[in-house]
Amino acid sequence: MRPISWTMGVVLMAVLATGCGTTNQAGTASADREYTPPTSIYNVLDSTALVYSDPTAGSAINDNPIRWLGFMFHPVGQALDYAVNRPLYTLGGAFPYLFGYTAEDNMLDAQRR
Repeated sequence: MRPISWTMGVVLMAVLATGCGTTNQAGTASADREYTPPTSIYNVLDSTALVYSDPTAGSAINDNPIRWLGFMFHPVGQALDYAVNRPLYTLGGAFPYLFGYTAEDNMLDAQRR
């Protein structure tokens, strides 16, 4: 059983190592390729990127068919927000010690449109 485990380990390491052995750029020089600008200037390492840019503006309009379900159910979500969620926040803000309404809850409720 031990030689079979060693053999399987060696084969697994060989398969995993071959994935890093190529650059997928066979025969393409940097001068042959045309420059295409990025769709967004958003950088995940920049904490202020969402403040100064709109990364969703660079996305495709018809990027996912399930997105249309979101468009259809958006009014339902808005109705539930106004009928259930906002009154609960108002009730919690009126009695903060009873409902555990914190400063973070107050900040989130103040940021609503």
